This record gives sequence, structure tokens and C-alpha cells, in this order.
Amino acid sequence: MPDRPYTVLSASMSIDGYLDDATEHRLVLSNHADLDRVDEVRASCDAILVGAATVRNDNPRLLVRSAERRESRAAQGLPPNPIKVTMTQSAKLDADASFFACGDGEKLVYCASDTVDHARLALGHVATVLDGGARVDVRRMCENLRERGVRRLMVEGGGSTLTQFLADDLADELHLVVAPFFVGDARAVRVVGDGPFPWNPQRRGTLLDVRRLDDLVLLRYALSERCPRG
Repeated sequence: MPDRPYTVLSASMSIDGYLDDATEHRLVLSNHADLDRVDEVRASCDAILVGAATVRNDNPRLLVRSAERRESRAAQGLPPNPIKVTMTQSAKLDADASFFACGDGEKLVYCASDTVDHARLALGHVATVLDGGARVDVRRMCENLRERGVRRLMVEGGGSTLTQFLADDLADELHLVVAPFFVGDARAVRVVGDGPFPWNPQRRGTLLDVRRLDDLVLLRYALSERCPRG
């Protein structure tokens, strides 16, 4: 049995590599065609993970939108929506956030060891709070998710979370959507930060697919030997 779930990273960025701008308003990088594609990928996964900053800043629901896809999951004996997962060092999360309030499925919060007691008091009624280590250990978290039956994991951001998965060589597949505009502001948030990434000129990812989604472009990369090339 693999020691971690098959992991798909999903991200959108501007042409110059930003996933948000420096304003207080959320930068829209997607469109209807891409949202439907993301919904299809969500429906194929056992769990969806985002970082705590994404929960705070974007307030995502992380549910399968399509009734047909929810019904298809139910017909396979699966819950209508995947498990929702987040990771946090500070455990500063609002129990009323959509991550917790929307959907009847399981919610998991991996937090730093010294915040577990606080997190259980604040969030224990809306989620299962788990000790992720002195600093949340992403590999340990993934191994625990596999033990909980998660075979396929979708990671939807944000930049810090994507960076950790990439730097720790925990990604099998990357779905990268490029929006047709520039941000042009170094204060903005890049799609990934600095890190000791395993993919470099000597170890290149494999481009599997290029797809047009109206005015967006989807690039799909294999980042491990577990990713099918066919």
C-alpha cells in the first residue's frame, strides 16, 4: 500500500506567475469552463486540502457543485463531497467559516502540537483536530490521510501550501491554469515561493496535456512515476 495518497496540485496564476494581487479584493483567475473542470477533479478525489490562509482569506466552500457528480459519488458508495482538510500553525480559524459550515462531510484540521488544545476547544465541534507535529509535517499529514482511507488528494492552495508539497516531493500531478493578463506588482502573492524543488533542469516534469479553456490555458504535468503517462 502506498504510504501517501496520490496527490494532484491545482493552481491558477497570471501570465507573470501571481495567484493574487496586492489589493483587498480577490483576483479572479478562473472562468466557467475552468470551474467545471475543477469540479470534475474534486469529484474524483477522496479529500480536498487548502492551507489555513486560504480558509481565512477566500472562505471557500470546497464542495462538489454538480448534482450529477454528487449522485455519481453516492452511487459508488462515497459521500457526496470529499473530506475537507486544512493545515495550520496558529490554529487561528473561524468555526463559522464556510470550510466548516458548508456540507455535512468530514473536516480535518492538522495543527502544530502546541496549538492542539486551543484548536480542539475552538473547532472540535465542527472538525476533527489532529496533531501535525511541532511544525505541521506535510509528509506525516499525508501518511495519516492515507491511513484514514484517502487514496486521492487534491491540493487547491494557497501558495505556501503548494510550495510545501512541491518542496517535499509530495506531488504526483500538477494542474496549472494560466489567465491571460499580468499583475505586475511584486507585493502580490506568487503561485509558489522559494524552495528546494526536486524539479530542475536535471529533473524535468513531464508535460501531459495542454488544453484551452475559453481564454485560459491548462497545463497538466506529471511530477512522479505514479502519474499515468497514457
